[in-house]
Amino acid sequence: MAVVGVVARPHGIRGQVIVNPETDFPEERFAPGRRLFVNRDGRVDTLVITTSRIQMGRPVIGIEGVADMDAARELAGLEFRVPAEELVDLPAGTYYHHQLVGCVVETLAGMTVGPVSAIEGEAGSTRLVVQGERGEVLVPLAVDICRTIDPAARRIVIAPPEGLIELNERRK
Repeated sequence: MAVVGVVARPHGIRGQVIVNPETDFPEERFAPGRRLFVNRDGRVDTLVITTSRIQMGRPVIGIEGVADMDAARELAGLEFRVPAEELVDLPAGTYYHHQLVGCVVETLAGMTVGPVSAIEGEAGSTRLVVQGERGEVLVPLAVDICRTIDPAARRIVIAPPEGLIELNERRK
């Protein structure tokens, strides 16, 4: 399953929640009638959206069976997920975050930097968070740097400018 949003907090007293979207298609993904899945205490629950609107760039949604602020508060911090087959096909050269997490990053020279553990930033300033030997390494997700991205092979080949890896290390 792919993450499409994270519950930020309750909104109002009628059980609605504000969602931090992890999708480029929030109006479609969080439309009334859509199903979302959450993992609560090791079990997967299905939630159905009853109401939806976008407020200040974030979806505010109502969920079937969530009728008050206390019930909405219990959802705070949970990830909303959908089956990967329900995701919209992206144009060539663009990827969902879950497709890149776990890929091994290596340089053109064949040096392994490490696996991608997360993606940070927004479009235009997105970075791969790579688990290097000496800590995290931030690698800009830019065409000039990321020369080959092959999610099927779980591999990303980079051509980092001199000093990029050392400069962008976050030591443990």
